[in-house]
Amino acid sequence: MNLEILPVRRAGAAENMALDFLLLQRYPRPEVPRFRHYEWPGAAFTFGYAQKIAFVRGALPAGERWDLCRRPTGGGIVDHRDDWTYALVIPRGLPLEEARAAQSYREVHECLAAALRAQGVPAATKQACEPAPDGAGCGPSGVCFQRAELYDVVHGSSGEKIAGAAQKRNKHGLLFQGSIWRPAAGAAIDWERFQADFTAALAAALNCPAQATPWPDLSEDEVSGLIEQYSAPEWNEAR
Repeated sequence: MNLEILPVRRAGAAENMALDFLLLQRYPRPEVPRFRHYEWPGAAFTFGYAQKIAFVRGALPAGERWDLCRRPTGGGIVDHRDDWTYALVIPRGLPLEEARAAQSYREVHECLAAALRAQGVPAATKQACEPAPDGAGCGPSGVCFQRAELYDVVHGSSGEKIAGAAQKRNKHGLLFQGSIWRPAAGAAIDWERFQADFTAALAAALNCPAQATPWPDLSEDEVSGLIEQYSAPEWNEAR
């Protein structure tokens, strides 16, 4: 068994969300873990499955145009205009998939932080959650990168949040959608080297080698149908 590393693809928000979900639901080798880094053709935001569309619209920058889509995972609003985005699917039966959500979140982010430290970034996972200054406690703010939550990746000197993620677990396994805010990581990062180091650390955590793998043969009708679903108001304005 390998951790299959898929080619980079650039797509709009609805297509990226559809492909992530299909990598969980319809991967031709469902027993293997798989990883992809992907890009965006323009300004894009995604938001958590359970978030209210009115809150999301109120939190987005005014006077700008962007691509917007509800994710199949939870979490808050994520700004993809200058991030490094990835998805990881861990199939049923692997120890990391069977771990509690906090543990899987922590282990993936420990791998990410180690890959950043290899390039001199003092990255660490946040080990405690302090109450917000407004007394709101340590629950999520609803907007990613505004405040670090437990086991997010933070800068060791400034405490600034570098990376966060959201998870979805179902009968097929665990979908992990993550985002690294490039400005917080620093301008000197070699992102190709980072991906190699990150996926090597993930492979070690999963106890299997990483292997570059061609893009899977997914049903074109299913892909286009799910893109249409994720583009529709019925999906994005459901709450």
